[in-house]
Amino acid sequence: MQRLARLKREVEMLRDSPPHGITCYPVEENITKFEAKILGGDGTPYNGGVFTLTIELPERYPFEPPKVLFITPIYHPNIDNAGRICLDTLRMPPKGAWKPCHNLVTVLTSVQLLMAEPNPDDALMADIATEFKHNRALFIQKAAEHTTRHAVQPTIQKKYQANGIENEPQEVSHAVKTFNRGADKRPLESHQPLSDFSAKKLKS
Repeated sequence: MQRLARLKREVEMLRDSPPHGITCYPVEENITKFEAKILGGDGTPYNGGVFTLTIELPERYPFEPPKVLFITPIYHPNIDNAGRICLDTLRMPPKGAWKPCHNLVTVLTSVQLLMAEPNPDDALMADIATEFKHNRALFIQKAAEHTTRHAVQPTIQKKYQANGIENEPQEVSHAVKTFNRGADKRPLESHQPLSDFSAKKLKS
């Protein structure tokens, strides 16, 4: 009963006061499966992309962390080709940092921060981590190209139309409108590790 009450509060929090650049909503009536969308941050190679994730809550949540996967492909040292994420918040102690006081907002903002500040010393993709460490400009270029190919809205729209779908699904449109509506009021923080290598600097 307490678990259900907590989940309802988390759903209400995500609905009424979502973190900037994030939307999340349950996909089943039992509210144990969610879909989230994270907007790529300004000053990062993911800028302009909308990244879809799935979240599954285990039976022992919040005493165990949720299972979170990227559905949208992303070029990142801590996220592999299957969408799995290497992040302390998503692992149990002693190797991880999950705590029962964490919630879905904690998880999603941690993932959002990881997108802006990769951790090459705890990587799932060793080749990308090496590139991030030793050839940052090339990493930024590849990550930006990957984002344009898989996560930027005009690209996604063309894929829908190619499959006979006239307009993008309503939840995607709603996510983008939500991001745009809050952009002026709650600007994304500038994350130094990637903002030093913006696309503009690469072209100059």
